[in-house]
Amino acid sequence: MSGTLLVALPGLNGSHRDRIRTAAEAHGLRTVFSDSRREALREAAGAEILFTQDPELAKNAAHLRWLCTPSAGTDHFAGALAPETLLTSSSGAYGVTIAEHIVMVTLEMMRRIREYEQIVLKREWRRDLPICSVHGARVTLLGTGDIGQETAKRLRAFVPERITGVNRRGGNPQELFDEAVTTDELHRVLKETDLLVMSLPQTDETRGIMSAERLALLPENAYLVNVGRGSALDQKALQERLRSGKLAGAALDVFEKEPVPQEDSLWDCPRLILTPHVAGNMTLPYTVERIVSLFLENLELYCAGRPLLRLVDRARGY
Repeated sequence: MSGTLLVALPGLNGSHRDRIRTAAEAHGLRTVFSDSRREALREAAGAEILFTQDPELAKNAAHLRWLCTPSAGTDHFAGALAPETLLTSSSGAYGVTIAEHIVMVTLEMMRRIREYEQIVLKREWRRDLPICSVHGARVTLLGTGDIGQETAKRLRAFVPERITGVNRRGGNPQELFDEAVTTDELHRVLKETDLLVMSLPQTDETRGIMSAERLALLPENAYLVNVGRGSALDQKALQERLRSGKLAGAALDVFEKEPVPQEDSLWDCPRLILTPHVAGNMTLPYTVERIVSLFLENLELYCAGRPLLRLVDRARGY
């Protein structure tokens, strides 16, 4: 095999690069690591394989046969690839870090840590804020992929009353959920939910799935966490419920528009924790190591002419 593998991915250390280069050269591939976007755009013109999250490189790669993105979501590559180009994701690399983020913001909300931070900043001594617990809570995970599964494992340690998984087919992966239902049953489940965690990809089916109507089904003492895609949630309706006290709290890491405009009313919305799309960022060494390992696994399959893992069905969007 001969061809060029272009790796345009920040965050790789020397060991990662050596492993990729060794594996690629063993199959006769020329390997180029580019830290400059200008250089990457130039090298993309002759690349057979791209390992990047930059759609512009794909648009400039006339000979591209396979693109691997280090992200789990692939919606940013819509329209950037020829129909015959293979697209794989790094789904399965982010469950650990995002699940930890979910646990963190859930406990912050339920134990009202942000409010206690403000009390301490004023040098006040108050201990009377009512709190609640994951213990005995009714948890609903809207999305039961890698993130949902890793979250279920961690929340189980807090002894909730039940963990319900919601997905398109109603499957129960690894039997991690006390109940698994299809999205057709979401209306029923939301009425009995104390903590709703959303980890959905962006597809036609998921866009707007948490509408104003569905948000209104959640009990007033419920909490919501969204780490999937901002398009799945009606942000305006969420704000209205938070501001009116009809929802106990929410934590958003993803938004309808990113970055969130400085003038957006989300910034000062009460009972809301905002983080700038960092739950699944490539800043945890474990995550980067996992991304590289998944790519190398697929590189061996590609060079052997075998079907790739985590191949994206672009009609479905994941």
